[in-house]
Amino acid sequence: MKDDTTHSFRHSREDAQTAKNIPDTPQTRAPAYRLAYTDVDFMLRDELRPVRLQLELLKPQLIMDERGIESTIVMFGGARIPAPENKASAKTEYLAELSGYYEEARSFARAMTERSMQEYGRENVICTGGGPGVMEAGNRGAHEAGGQSIGLNIVLPHEQAPNEFVTPDLTFNFHYFAIRKMHFLMRARAVCVFPGGFGTLDEMFEALTLIQTGRMSKIPFILFGRKFWEEIINWDRLAEAGTISPEDLELVSFVETAKEAVAIIDGWDYDNC
Repeated sequence: MKDDTTHSFRHSREDAQTAKNIPDTPQTRAPAYRLAYTDVDFMLRDELRPVRLQLELLKPQLIMDERGIESTIVMFGGARIPAPENKASAKTEYLAELSGYYEEARSFARAMTERSMQEYGRENVICTGGGPGVMEAGNRGAHEAGGQSIGLNIVLPHEQAPNEFVTPDLTFNFHYFAIRKMHFLMRARAVCVFPGGFGTLDEMFEALTLIQTGRMSKIPFILFGRKFWEEIINWDRLAEAGTISPEDLELVSFVETAKEAVAIIDGWDYDNC
């Protein structure tokens, strides 16, 4: 991370290094003597949660600002959807059928990244959760186009690692789901949602709620795979029941292909939304 030190005071990094070489005494071995900002046990106390929340918001923000990233194209989707060449390993026949959306995600990310590079890689940067499945497809398409992409990973109980196609300097790891979601949407110029499970549904509905309630600007909100989405969510029934307004259904566009999604983004009037 860039260090813009302009003051004349001794830098905190220098003291952190000096503190490693202090004399070994009962006093210096005591936890109380550790510098607060290098004391991991102190930083992990429950009382420091507000500070950790702030740090998780600030670190990716500073890095993306330093990289000049001004806007993103967010891609949500299932981690279990395999690439077409690996669909024989899918856990279910339905997942194998959904493998075509891996390829659409890859093609979409490639097309959007090619456009992004015309803006020096600052606008419409692909942003995924950094994991496998559809997320991998998004980062892979951006990589194949020769551009950068963002991966917002999160620590889970099972072992995992970011997919190999995320730009290393733009691969972030989170503890707090809430802060991760903020980073997904803070720069978003479009949200594309592919078939997925609980995580995908959670991300999709939170983003839709922010747009519905006016807490976020209206942007293209594109769902790949009408058949899948209409099988698992009765959108019309929500409106008929009155739990949402009929016009809320207009917030969502359904597509089948990368080409259709690109066309929606190209035709979007950002100035009047």
